[in-house]
Amino acid sequence: MNNRLQAILSKVCLKEKEADLVMKNARILDVFTGSIYSGDVAVSQGYIAGIGEYRGKKEIDAKGQFLVPGFIDAHLHLESTMVTPHELITLAALKGTTCFIVDPHEACNVSGKEGIDYILQQSEKSSANVFVMLPSCVPSTEIDDNGAVFSAEDMKEYLENPRILGLGEVMDDYSVIHREKKMMEKLSLFSRHVIDGHAPFLPKEDLQAYALNGIQTDHEAVDFDYALEQIRAGMHIHIREGSAARNLEALVKGILAHKMDTRAFSFCTDDKHIEDIIREGHISHAVRKAIALGLPTCSAYQMATINTAECYGLSQLGAIAVGRQADFLLISDLENVEITAVYHKGKKVVESEHLSIPRCPSKLKKTVHLSPLKERAFRLPISKQEVNVIAMEEGQITTKRLQVMLKRCSNFTGEKYPEYQKIAVVERHKGSGKIGRGICQGYGIHGGAIASSVSHDSHNLIVIGDNDRDMCLAVNELIRLQGGFVLVQGGKVYDSLALPIMGLMCDCGFIEANAHLENMKQKAHEMGVPGGMDPFISLSFLALPVIPEIRITPRGLCLVQNGRPRLIQ
Repeated sequence: MNNRLQAILSKVCLKEKEADLVMKNARILDVFTGSIYSGDVAVSQGYIAGIGEYRGKKEIDAKGQFLVPGFIDAHLHLESTMVTPHELITLAALKGTTCFIVDPHEACNVSGKEGIDYILQQSEKSSANVFVMLPSCVPSTEIDDNGAVFSAEDMKEYLENPRILGLGEVMDDYSVIHREKKMMEKLSLFSRHVIDGHAPFLPKEDLQAYALNGIQTDHEAVDFDYALEQIRAGMHIHIREGSAARNLEALVKGILAHKMDTRAFSFCTDDKHIEDIIREGHISHAVRKAIALGLPTCSAYQMATINTAECYGLSQLGAIAVGRQADFLLISDLENVEITAVYHKGKKVVESEHLSIPRCPSKLKKTVHLSPLKERAFRLPISKQEVNVIAMEEGQITTKRLQVMLKRCSNFTGEKYPEYQKIAVVERHKGSGKIGRGICQGYGIHGGAIASSVSHDSHNLIVIGDNDRDMCLAVNELIRLQGGFVLVQGGKVYDSLALPIMGLMCDCGFIEANAHLENMKQKAHEMGVPGGMDPFISLSFLALPVIPEIRITPRGLCLVQNGRPRLIQ
């Protein structure tokens, strides 16, 4: 805050100057003390100038409603919502999230610096605060095939940008623990910034070495015991409640059982689809669910606001106090998080707000560099009886490696083995011709195939089905669309949603995108995908070779153990 702004706010605070806006008769949630008190909140120049009794140019009677700080999403990949940054921010802001800490590594994996620049430009003039953590692992590992490399040298030009808070989730934990040169260059570059982690299931000594080398946060804890080890290593835990990965219940129950102080915890969505945000909310859903599980109400609000602000050094956000940005919510019911109005910089957020948003560069709409494939490209001969199978875990993005006995055959299909599905990943960035093929258990689809250009983190084309004909048709439709989701049944394209922006995002509004996705999800469940599983997000993570235990890439199956992926047959 500059001296001129402080002078203006001081005059308002001392009642020498009229406030731009006064929220009157509010019950204010004080996240510093955990208390609630009554008062007027005076706003000027988008900041809180005073709390007490004030008059303003515009006065709004809160009528005894609660005034709470705007929510902060501690970690998300906004590309995972499949709508443009502007569409996502508008929707989530209406649900109470007024600050987003974004890791754009999806866009960067496809389009490099141009992908990051697109996210920054699209979110610059939005109805919320949007900060960026620079992607740390592009590509995520050396055995994957993505569209770009983002090195320490590439990062330097972004360091002076005030919207860059630090280094995004460091997924290559092996290179951190063993201090490999390229990784240490990145960590050294951000030694005075926040560095986010990504460390599922590390042994205790490895976890401590990971934290010792500068990693400060993590969002991959799926059980409380592991989260406790991370906290003891000095890390801040972002409790993830997304679409595919929902870890909140296990962690909150652990907090309650151990009577833990919650200052080391925040909330994040990581990857959350647009239809889930519309249906249940954004960070508001995490707050509501945590309270329902028994977490003290104020603790839940602190985890959604001040805890995250302090974690990332955002001293102007996270609380209702003088000098803080006027981002707040009017709430009629604290426990059920009934939001009646959202304010960002002292202005009410409305759905119909029209902003000047930069157009997407044409280059970012032509990122699938493939010619149509033939059905034989998906053949998977079984040459030995014991084969590796990817076993999905409902409600999680982790998988288990199964070794099952199958009869030798010239081509495996799910039609022959209804318990299993065939899965394939097709490299799409350079047209290399690489196709990884494997067997999956738990996805359940029969009578067709589902394909997607969203497949973390390299975002090659991933397809799963019970027969080669439908799998081939689904992939070829993706190529024609230049990315998206495709659902094929009985040799025909049943439905599709085009994601022409880097193969990650659509160019329609969130209402239209949601209606389309809901229809496709319903059909996928009718075709056998389990009801508790998001058909698209769950599929997308099967290609991510940094999460245990077994994955698939364009080079084939990949075993992930002790933080190090390796290719297997």
